Amino acid sequence: MQTLEPLIIEQPFFKSLSPQDVQFIAGCAANVHFNAGTYLFREGEAASYFYIIRHGKVALEAFADQRGPITVETIEAGEVLGWSWLFPPYRWHFSARAIEDVRAIAMDGVCLRNKCEKDHDLGYKLVMLASNIMMQRLQATRLQLLDVYNVHKRGG
Repeated sequence: MQTLEPLIIEQPFFKSLSPQDVQFIAGCAANVHFNAGTYLFREGEAASYFYIIRHGKVALEAFADQRGPITVETIEAGEVLGWSWLFPPYRWHFSARAIEDVRAIAMDGVCLRNKCEKDHDLGYKLVMLASNIMMQRLQATRLQLLDVYNVHKRGG
């Protein structure tokens, strides 16, 4: 049986981890495929995984009562999708829909949390990596909101 270690270590999200860390978490990984139009997860469901997108694009969506699903962000190859697996109550805050056929590495969040309980240093590294992604996304969202506000303010 072939391990996913080579695929994991080449992903930008995991570049700072040691080969031992990658070997330790590889048992939590699976190769997955989603057809275009398929939901990887839906808002409110249990958040048990996060995904490293290898190929394709995913729309991160929020549901608005008056408008239906609104794309908040598009996640592409090399990017991480989902961090709700890391924080209680472990529920998705958004939905994720494949825009194109998607190939990804699914990381089992329950498996990773259990491994992090055994290895607090690894847990700290993963929290720091996830926090960095969250900060980048928060800044991108902030810029989008400022852009929308300026368009509306100008009457556009």
